[in-house]
Amino acid sequence: MTDPTIASTDIPGGKRQRARDTLLLTAHLRVENEKTLRDVRVRNLSEGGLMIELDKAVDVGTPVTLDLRGIGELTGKVAWYTTGRAGVALDSPIDPKKARPSVD
Repeated sequence: MTDPTIASTDIPGGKRQRARDTLLLTAHLRVENEKTLRDVRVRNLSEGGLMIELDKAVDVGTPVTLDLRGIGELTGKVAWYTTGRAGVALDSPIDPKKARPSVD
């Protein structure tokens, strides 16, 4: 299955124009107009999208808001969903390095 986390930057052959950082972070996710926040794990992150692990299905195209350490509040839409994982295409590009913990 293709993992189109950043559908707008995919190029033919399944290769991406932007690099993704593989990591494991926690974030708070709000799906559309739900009142309850969901705790999710962010498995990879790039300028234009991310992949999360979550325990409840979400429809493709659903607007989401995430609160991610080092970056703050992000908005986007679910680009794909498969059992236990979803790709989110972000509304605005980010600097994924800001989410990494600092090394002192």
